[in-house]
Amino acid sequence: MLIGFQNLTFEFGARVIVEDATWHINPGERIGLIGYNGTGKSTLLKVLVGQYLPSKGSVEKGRETTIGYLHQDLLSFDTNESILEVGMGAFERVRELEKEIEELGIELESNENEELLTKYTDLLHEMDVLDGYNIQYKTEEVLHGLGFTTEQMGKPYKQFSGGWRMRVLLAKMILQSPDVLLLDEPTNHLDLPSIEWLEKYLIHYQGSVVIVSHDKYFLNRMVNKIVEIYQQELHIYSGNYEYYETEKELRVEMQQRAFENQQEYIRQQERFVERFRAKASKAAAAQSIMKRLDKIDRIENVEIERPNIRINFQVNNQPGRVLVTLKDVHKQYGDNLIIDKCFAEIDRGDKIALIGANGKGKSTLLRIIAGTEENFGGERVWGHNVESSFYAQHQLEALNLNNTILEEMLESRSGKTEVELRSLLGCFLFSGDDTDKKIKVLSGGEKARVALAKVIVSKSNFLMLDEPTNHLDMHSVELLAEALNKYEGSLILVSHDRFFVSKTANKIWEIVDHEIKEFKGTYTEYVEWKERMAKQAKEESRKAAANKEEAKKVEAPKAKPQETLTNTKPRLDNTEIKKLQNKFHKVEQELEQLKQEKHTIEMELASPDSYKNAAKFAETEKSYKSVNEKIKQAEAQYEQLFEQIMELEG
Repeated sequence: MLIGFQNLTFEFGARVIVEDATWHINPGERIGLIGYNGTGKSTLLKVLVGQYLPSKGSVEKGRETTIGYLHQDLLSFDTNESILEVGMGAFERVRELEKEIEELGIELESNENEELLTKYTDLLHEMDVLDGYNIQYKTEEVLHGLGFTTEQMGKPYKQFSGGWRMRVLLAKMILQSPDVLLLDEPTNHLDLPSIEWLEKYLIHYQGSVVIVSHDKYFLNRMVNKIVEIYQQELHIYSGNYEYYETEKELRVEMQQRAFENQQEYIRQQERFVERFRAKASKAAAAQSIMKRLDKIDRIENVEIERPNIRINFQVNNQPGRVLVTLKDVHKQYGDNLIIDKCFAEIDRGDKIALIGANGKGKSTLLRIIAGTEENFGGERVWGHNVESSFYAQHQLEALNLNNTILEEMLESRSGKTEVELRSLLGCFLFSGDDTDKKIKVLSGGEKARVALAKVIVSKSNFLMLDEPTNHLDMHSVELLAEALNKYEGSLILVSHDRFFVSKTANKIWEIVDHEIKEFKGTYTEYVEWKERMAKQAKEESRKAAANKEEAKKVEAPKAKPQETLTNTKPRLDNTEIKKLQNKFHKVEQELEQLKQEKHTIEMELASPDSYKNAAKFAETEKSYKSVNEKIKQAEAQYEQLFEQIMELEG
């Protein structure tokens, strides 16, 4: 174990975050720490690193364990150093060695004694062991991966915005290679290419990683364990987020079934007692049953409790066929060209996702469409009867911090009464006195909900959404995606959340070479198309190289027909196909047996007797999980063999 909790209880004021929780982080684990907004995920990371002390229990940490912790508070750090220098700060010992070697080299020029020479040699050896001569290359590699250009490496850290500063600090933390890396919403500040780079990097990271994230795709690719904060307890699942969703449902279902079976057993026993306790011959048996019922370990009823925000976008008026037309639009900042000679059209019914790397101008283009960006060339033409609403990426820019939640809603001029607005805010989990809270005391997730409520109350027929999922938990992201699917208006959104984009968009816009490239289809179809294009380009490149190589051999003597035949791939004969078919039938039989075994175990679980013995119940539950896993593996093998046979027979 590197670090963890032992029987830990932590209370934040009067609120219990976790009670009697035990959790150990072991080497090589990549853990997703999840929970609904407000359950205390970030707080728990602070308890792990010692910023908060537990009410009861202990935080246990190995003596040599090193920890890296990326969190929002790091943004208070400021320096005039270049981002390359800040990143290289990860190699503290190497930087010390560089200084010592330089000073000792100067001293040796005037004083060549053996002791100094030995020390100098030892320092050079240590530098070599630490691979100290490559720290600039390593730092540049990580910074490039996180989206920085070579030109930006020498620029001062303080010139960059908050999101880019977080990337520099993430790079530094990765380069430090701590035993445990704690990352609080690392993808919030990354574009899609950088998220994909980070995924690949962390998958091969030697240490353990704990990630707080609402990005389903990221968690599915990244983690091998999920720890959920739910009802003041930590629930641990050995798998990625997809596994957690399935397993949680199964656990709830099994506990519900166990509860119902136990309740039926208790009712039967109570009926027996009620019927026979007055009879002398049965009184002793009835008394015995009553004692047994008093001692029984009661199974609790279980239902998944989740804070449901209720989102229902409404549209007042229908717009014309075309909502926005961009004609010959040009925008640049100094020498940085964003878009040039840009023509595009947003039609009624379009739900567009604007994707791509940071710095390509997504948010700038969104502001041009919204009419909040000044000083651009060309023309933006607004369509007939368009009523728009703009959700800003940075909530601090969009909300008045000194307003209460209710005052902020009243300023939206929706025409709704105070009572109606309080009712709407209740749908966004702001009930009673919560509506009188000042905006400045709200969490990131709460501010995001207020901004969403303002968008909804507007009854717009055209929405412009810049990173609307930032600060929302996964369940709220799902609810927002569902609401946008039902939304009768049109929208354009910028988001790095691949799950959200895949669920909401019917068109993809990408800024390539300063132009808008449009793909008519969903994000999943877009990714598949990109992969096909990349594969096709690779194949064409391979063919071109092969043709070039062939051209070189024009003068070489031609191979004999026999030699050509020898080098061709032999066809698989019927014997090999038969082997595959035999294997296929064997897996088919095995799958049938496993399904029968599963059915038998389910019958056992349905019996009230199985819950009388806790050890037997645990063993049966374990067998049920095991047989499910075997079925999953057998089905995968079954499909693979089927495809192989079809391919060969075809």
